[in-house]
Amino acid sequence: MNGQGYQLLLPVKSSDSSREDDDVSSAPSFTRRDVGRRFRLGFLISLAVITLCALFLKRDKPLLTHSLINDDDLGLDKCAAPLALAAKPPAPTNPWASLTVSEIATIQKWLEAPERKLNLTRGSDAVLSDNVVYLVEAYYPPKADALAYLAGGNAPDRYSRVIIHHGGSDFPTIKNYIVGPLPVSERTTMRALTEIYHESEIPFNARGFVNIAELHDVFKFISSELSDALEDLFGATARGNDNDTLIASAGGPFSFDGKTRKTWFSLRRNLPGPWLLPINFWQYLDVSGTDPSLWKALKVVYNHQIFGSTEEFLQSYRNGTLIRVPKQSSVKPEDFSWSTRKRVGTPRDLDHLPGPRSVSFAGLRFRVDQATQYISWMGWGMYLGFDRDMGLNFWDITLKGERIIYQLAPQEAIAQYAGNDPLQSTTAWQDRHFGMGLAVRDMLPGYDCPHEAVYLPATTHSALGAFVREKAICVFEQDTGRPVTRHTGYMEGEFGAVKGYMLTVRSISVVGNIRIPNIDKDYQFDYMFHIDGTMEVRLSASGYLQGGYWEPLQEGYGGRIREHSMGNLHDHVINYKVDLDIAGSENSLLETIAAQEIVEQPWLEDDEWGRTVIQQNITRRIIETEDEALLKYPTNFQGHYSIVNQNKTNAWGAPRGYAIHAGYNPIHNTVVGSRRLLNNANWARYNLAVSLRKETEPSSSSMWNMNLPGKPTVDFHKFFDGENITQDDLVVWVNVGTHHLPQAEDSPNTKTTVAMSSFLLTPLNYFDSDISLDSTNAILLSAPSHPGEPWGFDDYGVKQDFTCVPETPPPFEYVDPKVYDEDGRLKESGSVEDMRKMAEMYHRIKVEL
Repeated sequence: MNGQGYQLLLPVKSSDSSREDDDVSSAPSFTRRDVGRRFRLGFLISLAVITLCALFLKRDKPLLTHSLINDDDLGLDKCAAPLALAAKPPAPTNPWASLTVSEIATIQKWLEAPERKLNLTRGSDAVLSDNVVYLVEAYYPPKADALAYLAGGNAPDRYSRVIIHHGGSDFPTIKNYIVGPLPVSERTTMRALTEIYHESEIPFNARGFVNIAELHDVFKFISSELSDALEDLFGATARGNDNDTLIASAGGPFSFDGKTRKTWFSLRRNLPGPWLLPINFWQYLDVSGTDPSLWKALKVVYNHQIFGSTEEFLQSYRNGTLIRVPKQSSVKPEDFSWSTRKRVGTPRDLDHLPGPRSVSFAGLRFRVDQATQYISWMGWGMYLGFDRDMGLNFWDITLKGERIIYQLAPQEAIAQYAGNDPLQSTTAWQDRHFGMGLAVRDMLPGYDCPHEAVYLPATTHSALGAFVREKAICVFEQDTGRPVTRHTGYMEGEFGAVKGYMLTVRSISVVGNIRIPNIDKDYQFDYMFHIDGTMEVRLSASGYLQGGYWEPLQEGYGGRIREHSMGNLHDHVINYKVDLDIAGSENSLLETIAAQEIVEQPWLEDDEWGRTVIQQNITRRIIETEDEALLKYPTNFQGHYSIVNQNKTNAWGAPRGYAIHAGYNPIHNTVVGSRRLLNNANWARYNLAVSLRKETEPSSSSMWNMNLPGKPTVDFHKFFDGENITQDDLVVWVNVGTHHLPQAEDSPNTKTTVAMSSFLLTPLNYFDSDISLDSTNAILLSAPSHPGEPWGFDDYGVKQDFTCVPETPPPFEYVDPKVYDEDGRLKESGSVEDMRKMAEMYHRIKVEL
């Protein structure tokens, strides 16, 4: 089916404050007694006035005032400071820890040494034809080595992964290396890292962005004559001036198999929320290779007219054959304030008061070891890791001293769009390419996380240096507001409840403010641990849509949200790696399905009920090979999949296991067969998949997969080659996501109440009974001895009414990350405009002619 309303035009040959203290020198003098007497008199008068007002004036809203009663008069002590107690990690070193700034600088210096013969240029000064260190980060040790260390052995050697753009080679390419052992010494060596990829070569055209200089060479496609035409057609400018009202952004993927690099450029209004403000103009650019003089504009699309070059478009504009977009009939200029996040509307009743907040009156109940980033809570324990590609990850998750999960980590996030224009119909993002870990920003205290949350830092690296974000991760416990179990009963031991608490570890990645064109989405990664042994992995999203230009032929591809703006239909699918170790690493995949059956039983009579019963029946099956383990959830969710250890049972003879349950929005990708996701995101076709764990298959994707759908460096389907998966070390690949059908309420930003998805891991005969009953934050009621008397209760000595005066939260503060250069020296903070250029990169290209 051809795009609606478009026509291909035949080519036409042509050349191508400070405030001063008050002056008190002339004020009359008073003695201390005079001052005290006047203060007391004034206080009594004020108190009388307030009392009269309270008695005789009707008050519509409660006032937010300070109490006239001292805390001491209430007999309350100050609460313990919200500081986490020190945790005791099972091993003194985190084998999955990120590299420090000094380690990164030392490796950079080692790489730059003449004996390496790499001829490197530093990222801030590099052009495409230079050799540049693109990434330096920790390379995780083999599982066997890490487990041996946790069991009391020697710590595994540390290595780093190094990516270099060899733009200065005769045949430009990208190469991965392993450098180590660390710290750098005479033992340190460098070798190619190829065993984790399905392709031996990584094409240069699949590269990531190094610095803003690459974009300067794109500006030549907006000539002064084109700028004049754009101003005439849209009343907006792109001339390279500070007050330009147009900016550009690009769409991806940029390549199919690495042979070329092409992108659709979209122009948008340079206003807050430009992602929602596109205009009806696109350019298709060829930016292949390292020589920008060879780059060219292949097409221009304007108002459903397709031109073979910019010159063809301009010639049609000059000679009057261009079919223009009708101008607005209203003389009143269009109001774009709707695309900002500024408060609008009438304030809601009582909303002038701060809402409820969580306070741990008796002190925080989780422990943190800052040095190793190890956390423990209510029998749970875990190490944290962090990387450039996907950010926060977890290692050695234990419960009551037993390992449940060796590794839990997000792998990739895709967003595939639809539309009746060149950009939307060709967009299929894979966010790993741009670095979701690199895109993490500091939390907003009190808004992103509760006031008493504990924050942990994260260090990432790019070609421009190392970034340290002090509040990249937050940890907090909260009351879920509902009991985890309860029952009303009358016999002894029947009536009671266990309070529902959970620990949340959170990180937020700002996808779009870190070089992803056209979209500005904040992804909230939540990992929630419950006292019954359940773990929930949840992803929520909020932010600006990848807005399209609305006109009637876009009907069916999204929803109109303003006069010329729309939200385009798209899918989000995010993949997680879950390396479960259930009572050891020898595990199997169990399928449990409930289905209908019709049975006759000997005790049934041939009366009005009949001799047959229609009921459910459970079928359990061990899935034996990888080829059978590319899975979708059972119809109507009549069952589940689980990882079990057939050789280890609970007291009742059932194999110990953990079940994988769908949470919110258990989706997979809608579109199958698109060339833009041909083989580079095959995992998105399923709800989950299970494969044999291999050191050569550490991830379902790579940072280059987005630009190589026809020849991906990691092809997920190649993991599944018929191998047996019974009683072996297995990995579960689980998907979450949303089918986003945009609506008016998505403007200006989408909401986490709807845009969220999750999955749960919960004990399946792992224990002999419900372990939440060991919690003393519970109550057990007993019937009264005499009718009408209150029920007795046992709260196990935990006084839920314990009260103290909480600390005042510190004043709100938000700061930029610390940025270090290649030598490990702290850089001076840049201007807001400079930070915005680097953060948004291809997403918001400020024209500089």
